[in-house]
Amino acid sequence: MLTIVWGLGWVVTSIERTAYPRFKRLITAHEPHLFFSPTIDELQWASDATDCDEHLLALLLMLKSYQRMGCFPKLEDVPAMVVDFVRRQVELPEGTLPVYQAEKTAKNHRGLVRKRVGVLYDQAEARRIAEQSIRREAAAKNRPADLINIALEKVVEAGLELPAFSTFDAMASKIRREVNTAICDGIHDRVSPAERAGLARLLEDRDGDGTTLFNRLKRPAQGPSWSHFKNLTKRLEWVDGLGDTDVWMDGVAAGKITDFAGEADAADVAELRDYRPVKRMALVACLVHKARMRVRDDLATMFCKRVATKVKKAKQELEEIRLAEREIVEALIGNYRTVLKNIDEGGPAQAALVKAAAMTAEARQALDGLDEAATAEEVAMRLDGDVSPALLALTKALVVQAGGLGAVTQTVEEFGGFDKQYEQIEKVSAHHGNFWEVLLYGQIGRDRAVMFDLAEKLEFTATSEDGRVLDALAHAQRHQAARGEYITAFAETGREVDISFTTQNWRKAVLDKTRPGQFVRKHFEAMVFTALAEELRTGDVAVVGSEEYADWSKQLLAWEAVQEKLGAYLVEVGLAEEGERAEFDAGFFRRQLEDKLRDAAAAADAGYPDNEGLVIDPETGIPSLKPHRAEGQRPSAKRLEEEIKARMPERSLMGILARTAYWVEWWRRFGPASGNEPKLADPFGRYVITTFVKGTNMGPYEAARHIPGVSGHELSYTANRHFSIVLLNEAIADLVNAHAQLGISQAWGDGTAVAADGTHMDTYLDNLLAETSVRYGKPGGIAYHHISDTYIALFTHFIPCGVWEAVYIIEGLLKNTSEVKPTTVHADTQGQSFPVFALAHLLGFDLMPSIRNWKDSTFYRPSKQSEYVHIDALFGEPGKNVIDWDLIESQFGHLMRVAVSVREGAISSSTLLKRLRSGSRKNATYTAFREVGRVIRTVQLLRYLTDAPLRRRVTAATNKVESFNRFSQWVGFGNRGVIAHNDPVEQEKAMKFNALLTNAVFSELARCG
Repeated sequence: MLTIVWGLGWVVTSIERTAYPRFKRLITAHEPHLFFSPTIDELQWASDATDCDEHLLALLLMLKSYQRMGCFPKLEDVPAMVVDFVRRQVELPEGTLPVYQAEKTAKNHRGLVRKRVGVLYDQAEARRIAEQSIRREAAAKNRPADLINIALEKVVEAGLELPAFSTFDAMASKIRREVNTAICDGIHDRVSPAERAGLARLLEDRDGDGTTLFNRLKRPAQGPSWSHFKNLTKRLEWVDGLGDTDVWMDGVAAGKITDFAGEADAADVAELRDYRPVKRMALVACLVHKARMRVRDDLATMFCKRVATKVKKAKQELEEIRLAEREIVEALIGNYRTVLKNIDEGGPAQAALVKAAAMTAEARQALDGLDEAATAEEVAMRLDGDVSPALLALTKALVVQAGGLGAVTQTVEEFGGFDKQYEQIEKVSAHHGNFWEVLLYGQIGRDRAVMFDLAEKLEFTATSEDGRVLDALAHAQRHQAARGEYITAFAETGREVDISFTTQNWRKAVLDKTRPGQFVRKHFEAMVFTALAEELRTGDVAVVGSEEYADWSKQLLAWEAVQEKLGAYLVEVGLAEEGERAEFDAGFFRRQLEDKLRDAAAAADAGYPDNEGLVIDPETGIPSLKPHRAEGQRPSAKRLEEEIKARMPERSLMGILARTAYWVEWWRRFGPASGNEPKLADPFGRYVITTFVKGTNMGPYEAARHIPGVSGHELSYTANRHFSIVLLNEAIADLVNAHAQLGISQAWGDGTAVAADGTHMDTYLDNLLAETSVRYGKPGGIAYHHISDTYIALFTHFIPCGVWEAVYIIEGLLKNTSEVKPTTVHADTQGQSFPVFALAHLLGFDLMPSIRNWKDSTFYRPSKQSEYVHIDALFGEPGKNVIDWDLIESQFGHLMRVAVSVREGAISSSTLLKRLRSGSRKNATYTAFREVGRVIRTVQLLRYLTDAPLRRRVTAATNKVESFNRFSQWVGFGNRGVIAHNDPVEQEKAMKFNALLTNAVFSELARCG
């Protein structure tokens, strides 16, 4: 596979890896009809230009091939199926072949075709454009195939004929080498000599487990335990000590850093030693840079998970207190009764008080009438000179009185001490006020020191002008060494620390009315850590130097760039017609949404009397839908199913993969992380076997016991070094495209709709991805699939159980690189989120989830005056639940900026939606998206209620994704379905492998049908 041209010094890239036009092996029966049927005019034109059947057939083939591909193939490369089709279309004799006796005639015919299609033959200009585009993109992209594809696009846009593939290949290889050399030299020069020595030691020094420090860089974070949390803070210090990588990477594109780091990550120390020193140093530097970002991401994630776990335990403790409340209350009452007996008449405290009064009576009587200004002589005169006996009597009385109080104190100590009594009182108070906050500090325990250490080592920044949480954090840090119950409530500036950002319960816990100007220290610290975790999740606080927790607002395109793209974008996503681009502004957008909501509500109201399946409770406003009774399978369908089963040939999974790999050529997507061609002796066979092993979830060494000719090491090496998430996505897209060309796939759907849903997967647990699912009730992760209405997976994610699945609905659509572009998205009830509805609408997607629980559904009115004859109860009280149109209009620019940025890939939709949560109260973006989402969600709810066929389509779509989930789990039978990885990247790859194998099965069965 690898061809080295030593004279030129470049590596040949397989044409199959690129978009360079060529005839593929798999040509469906309808493709010749679509692309190679000559028109009457074309036939007349060709007939006039030729003098024999052979030349006529050759000219028509050149014309139709150029129209289809943009270049002239060699006539011997035109598939016989296409040649025979064109020959029969123009009724030429059987056996006629497209041949030229003279090259001059062929050259003349190419000129005729160029003139007819209106293309210029200027190879010098085409090479100039290609070189310019490759050089520009090579600064950010690394794979030769990607660079060639970009050059192809630019040359076609210029209306020029494509040069030969070898021209593009040699150019991409040469320029890529030059650009990469310059980048590596720059990185190397920006790393100081001392830092270079430190990076070199990574490849030499050994860790405690005998592996190199280089391997430590690549290790994923472990589960969020206290020890792992502590170790991760130490790892941050270690990796930061390697050098300031921001300086090293100055001017290097993020994509290039990712590619170089990926190449280093896929290699081992022995392989890196084969690189030239400068490049080796640059690759390791890039890996260190990504490691610094990743450790910050992992620390922030682990911190949030630790805090969430503590909050959960505090709430569980509250529930336990509720169960044990009677026992605690009875104990407190008993304690209080004992204390009262000590103080009451006849008790030790009262007896001591009477005795002390009697002992001091004579002295008090003698001194009666003296004030504070009385002299010592005057006091002595009153006591007849006997001062010492009086003082002695007073002292004894104080001792007796203290003894009485000591008896009370002793009684409290016997109950466990004052702190124990206060703790029990707080627990009872927590129960009566749902007051879990006062219990949280007790759960934080030893995490306190690590959390303060984290706050010191990470640099936080507020993403808005509201920095109250970080101000409170700084105050807590200043008093970290305090051990008293209270700390001052005043900052160094003398102003009181503002805690208005928190809840009433937290303020109640932190403030003590008897101690004005002070905070209850332990509750203040717990409040600060809880607020910091929440603001990290919502994006109101960012981590400097992080990737996942970076300030997402800085990733958005500048408004000037958005304005340049906005007109075309609005038309592309269907928000505006071509003639409306100029007038589409904030007011236009507002009116468009208003009309959409008013029309939907009016249609639902008008159709209610005839809607027999819908009943709205006039008191509660809760709608109910009569269930649709399925018709059952018809006898003819049963017979068809039996015939299909009888005629379906038996296929093995390995055989299916081999056949689809041959016909679709998806295997050519894979190769080394360097972007070069594979050096494997049989890449086709190795990639097919590896896909089978990983797709079925078999371990490589277990599989090698049953597959002759390959070792477990070879399979593991290939999976780790030649398969990446990006390449797996491309291979999946190849199968989706091939499947879409098959006529039978159209019997299931037209590709315009997709259903998104997740299924639980068991995993190893010592990682940050795996956690217990509230939805599924067990630990692991979620395989989240986007399944086309043609039953094939367009995209697959592997996501944590604790993440709301809705945030990935749109991401899968945007990352889908196949030619199947659905516009309608179905999901289960997890898909109901205001920001998700808003973003889907702004990106041109029609989000229609399945609705099950109507009690929690709020319908929003277009205005306070809007009233309806039949469906008014849906909207609640008159005048309530009204859309804030002024807010939407005022935020138009920001809404468009976010939408265009997501569409252009400047920020991922999942990152955005993770931050646009209900906790983002201070986030203007959230409020704007929430308001637009209220409009779209209300419209969709009304459509769902009033359109019975729509409800059946939604049900059918969600049934398809559930069927896919069951089948994909059946395919992944190995290791009892447990994903045997703790590395989140490998877990994601495992899902991609499984989706690739499952898609191959669907595609092959459809092709056989």
